[in-house]
This record gives sequence, C-alpha cells and structure tokens, in this order.
Amino acid sequence: MKMAMRLKWVPVRWMCLIFWVGAGIAFAQNPSDQPAAALADQIAGILGPGQAKLTIRNLSTVPVDVIPSIRKALEQDLKSHGVLPGGGESANQIRVTLSENSRERIWVAEVVQGNETQVAMVHLPTSVQVAASPKTGLLLRSQTVFTSRDPLLAVLETQTGIIALEPEQVVLFTQSATGWNPAKRLQIGSKRPQSRDPRGELVASAEGAGFQAFLGGIECNGRGTEASSDVSIQCRESDDPWPLVQGGNAIGSPALGAFFNANRNYFTGVFTPALGVDLAPFYTAALIPRPVGGSALVIGGVDGKVRMIDNGALKDVSGTRDWGSDFATLRSGCGGGTQIVTSSSGEAASDSLRAYELPALEVVPASPPLAMDGSIIALWTAPDGKTALALVHTIADQYEVDRVSALCN
Repeated sequence: MKMAMRLKWVPVRWMCLIFWVGAGIAFAQNPSDQPAAALADQIAGILGPGQAKLTIRNLSTVPVDVIPSIRKALEQDLKSHGVLPGGGESANQIRVTLSENSRERIWVAEVVQGNETQVAMVHLPTSVQVAASPKTGLLLRSQTVFTSRDPLLAVLETQTGIIALEPEQVVLFTQSATGWNPAKRLQIGSKRPQSRDPRGELVASAEGAGFQAFLGGIECNGRGTEASSDVSIQCRESDDPWPLVQGGNAIGSPALGAFFNANRNYFTGVFTPALGVDLAPFYTAALIPRPVGGSALVIGGVDGKVRMIDNGALKDVSGTRDWGSDFATLRSGCGGGTQIVTSSSGEAASDSLRAYELPALEVVPASPPLAMDGSIIALWTAPDGKTALALVHTIADQYEVDRVSALCN
C-alpha cells in the first residue's frame, strides 16, 4: 500500500525563528533551545501524547559533536508535551532532518503514524553572523573588509590601503566613497605554472617600508606600500621557506619558516629552524601558548590529522574530526585567553568557523559555528593576534576578506 503523505500547515510564528543579535543580545542559554522547542511543539500538535521512535539525520554543516545537544533539547521539549522518545516497538516515528541551503537552515520533522506522514519544520536564517557558546560565552563575529571579483590568494592591510596578491600580479587598492579601487598593478612576470589550487602569502617587511609575496616556487620583494609613491616589485624563482605568521609575534615566539611544495598546495613538513621531529606534509600550522608556559605548534596534516609539537615531542590532538584544512590562533582574552579558530570540514555550499581551546591533547569547542557566505580558501592571524582574517570565495563568485573577532559575553 502506498503511504499517504500530507503536509500540515503550522502557524507563521513558528515558521520563521529569527535570532536577533545586537548590543547586549545573544542566543539563549543553548543555541539549540529555541528551534528545538518550536519543532517539539509542532510535533506534539500532530502526534499527541504517547511514545515514538526519534531519529536525527544531519545533512547540514552543524558539527557532529553538536547533534547530541540538539537531540537532548528536542527530547526534553517533547517530554514536556507528553511525547516520550524511545519506544522501539512503537509504530509512531519522528524522523528529524537537519538541512540547509544558501539562505537558511531548515529542520524538518516527518511524523509517521501508521500509513500517514505529516511534516513540521522550522527555519533558521544563515544570515546570522554571531554565535554564542553556552559554556564560555565567547562570541564570534565577522565583518567584511574587502571584496574583489578577481581571484585572490592573500591580502595585506597597510596604513593607506590594501595590498592584494593575485595569481599573476600584486594590486594596490585605495578606498574612496565608491569603495575599493585598484590604484596600481605590479606584474609578477613569472611563467612558472601554478598548481590547480594555488596558495600565496603576503607579509610586511621587517622595516615596514615594503612587503614580501610568496607563491609556489616564486618570491617577490616589494618596495613601498603606498600607491601614490614609487612602488615596485622584483620577483624570482625561489624554494626559500615561507614565513610562518600565524600568531607567533603576538605570543612572543621566535620566527619560523616552512618549505612549500611548489608543485602542490601544501608545505613539505620541513621547518627552519629545525624542530627536531619528523613531520609529514601539512596544510596549516599555528603557534598557541600553553597553560604551563611557552608555546606549542599545532599542525594540520595533509592526511587530515591534527598534531602538536610541544616540548620537542610530536603528539596527536583529538576532537578535530570536524576541522577543515585552515585554522589560525585568536588571542581573544576570553576563556583560556587564546583560541584556535578553524574552518569546517565537509562539502556544504558554505563553510563555517568555530573557536576551540586546547587545554591538553583534546580540543574543546569554545563557540558554536559561525556561518560564512561561501568557501574559506585561506585563514590567518592578523599581526596584532587579536583578530583573524578569512579569505572567502563567496556563493556569488566574489572573493571576500572578512575580519573575525571574538567578544566575551
């Protein structure tokens, strides 16, 4: 017999749950509480008191380790309506799917009673750009600094504008009433082919009067930073190490360099000065202060594993299953003082950022995910260590640089 499918229309007040976030306003004690309560109310209106088997399927960017808290909140709210989750022998089923698109997150509940299925749902807009942690109260927020229609590899902020590294040129931008405008273009001039997924880095020179640009197998030295002055660059093929700028200066650690594989898009695992351990190729590395003093180097390997070099020993870090290939340190002053902000893993249309703390050898979430408007292709710590910069390839096919900061709630 073909199962009947019937949609139940629900009151508008539950169809759009909007979290207002502003001065002095944040999520409820748990970010899952409001949508879980709304969905439970609808389910109870369909099912009435009794038992039902509850299953949750996650097709969204919500991290796996958040699902238990969502399930717990939903079970508690269902029980308050007389609906008892469990009942493996019950013919009633509640199948919840967490999904999303480019505009919003959608939680859908299929309530099955015999041959009849009714549907309830709640909507959570992804435009919300602030998230709060029920544990530490850390708030992550993002602010757009710069956008470009041309592909970007890295940017460097100066006192007068922005220097942007593109695959074939360095562009100096100045800001006017109409936005950011290219004021000077400096051709790299190298015919060396780049990898399919090129990466790059821009750093200010030690004396502050110029900059360095790094691409796969290419190093450029720039003179000047102001578009109105005599700015020039000299580029050459090079296999010299790239400077590791992920928060080292902010925590007083010595400079580190890492050798980049010019034919691929990752680092070889060799550092200068040498670290005394054998490392496999990696995508990202960041320095983080340790609770007992000193600092440790956290490394995101090409194999997907995260490791830490602490006191000359290489150790595995657990709890990083949902991490993407980009992360950076953020000296927020919240919680333990410094967090690791990391991109999400998975194949969703849009990435997210989340803050973690590393008190020992297992990371602890310090904030819920912060939704971004596209794929994160680079993430690095700002020179002051208090903010991070995320380079995002947006859904609208633009390149956007967002400043990510943290607030203690």
